[in-house]
Amino acid sequence: MKESLNIVLLGHKRIPSREGGVEIVVEELATRMVKAGHSVTCCNRSGHHVSGKEYDGAARKDYQGIRLKSVPTVNCKGLAAMTSSFFASVCAAFGRYDVVHFHAEGPCAMLWLPKLFGKRCVATIHGLDWQRAKWGGFASKYIKFGEKVAAKYADEIIVLSRGVQQYFLDTYGRPTAFIPNGVSRPIPQEPQLILEQFGLGKDDYILFLGRLVPEKGLTYLIEAFQNVRTEKKLVIAGGSSDTDAFASQLREQARNDGRIVFTGFVQGQLLEELYSNAYLYTLPSDLEGMPLSLLEAMSYGNCCLVSDIAECAEVVEDKALLFRKSDVADLTRKLQFACDHPEAVVSYRDGVSDFICGKYNWDDVTAETLKLYQKGMQ
Repeated sequence: MKESLNIVLLGHKRIPSREGGVEIVVEELATRMVKAGHSVTCCNRSGHHVSGKEYDGAARKDYQGIRLKSVPTVNCKGLAAMTSSFFASVCAAFGRYDVVHFHAEGPCAMLWLPKLFGKRCVATIHGLDWQRAKWGGFASKYIKFGEKVAAKYADEIIVLSRGVQQYFLDTYGRPTAFIPNGVSRPIPQEPQLILEQFGLGKDDYILFLGRLVPEKGLTYLIEAFQNVRTEKKLVIAGGSSDTDAFASQLREQARNDGRIVFTGFVQGQLLEELYSNAYLYTLPSDLEGMPLSLLEAMSYGNCCLVSDIAECAEVVEDKALLFRKSDVADLTRKLQFACDHPEAVVSYRDGVSDFICGKYNWDDVTAETLKLYQKGMQ
């Protein structure tokens, strides 16, 4: 086996970035692979941050030992991922790489190209993205095509949930490797920026943190919260992702309830303070791959209330409150219960950070991924 691999990762928007879960995964893997002595290149999209150019970072050619290669991108809905993954795949095919690691289903539509040039190709399926409501007919079909290409041509496929693992077996007869995401133990922060900017103190609010997209269940959450008798606020933290119209719809839905706060995209200290001081974290999703925000919320020791979809239930086990997916009445009851019973919230917080940090570890994820890279290589 080769002790040092030349690896290229593609399919993400850009790193360093928190534009989505894929970006976090790529950064966590790439930084650890560099520390393990491997050469790593990440193909970043050109163009602006998905939540607006005000969040653009400085242009970089390297980051913590990772080579950053900016690839051409057509920055419009449905074409950004397609064009950037096309050019990244061309780069991977002609570059001197041992392993090409594709992230997400859509970019896998081009996996055949580096495979044609003899590269070892690995695909991580972060979720069944063609099911996401934000994608129209053509985009959804293209993403499903990427899934089929990965099933047929990838040397190895990584999945993040048992449900997706079974789906690939049932649909394509394709075995996959189950390697869930990881989390790092954080240092909780006192409320400073959130107090200054939003008037939020410790235990003052219920937190949702993620992209403002339909499958996250935010319309249910707002409707349910509006029926809850509490002085606590509902903080909806996150930016839109090709879904500005939906974000506007959410703000209109919440317009007459002064308890609901939209922060926009958050990162850095602001994000850390929001996780650290929430009374309750909620993720009411209809569809998930492997919810990194849920892992992060639990790592901060939060009591969590999540939908009972398998991807959430597998993560929390018996360490969180569950409600029936899409059921506004049940979500209302569980929110009211949490607000009325602080002792129950405290009991769910107890030991949850140790539980989640022990169960999901980025070092273990990286080690298992590197084993797949090396599998079959001389």
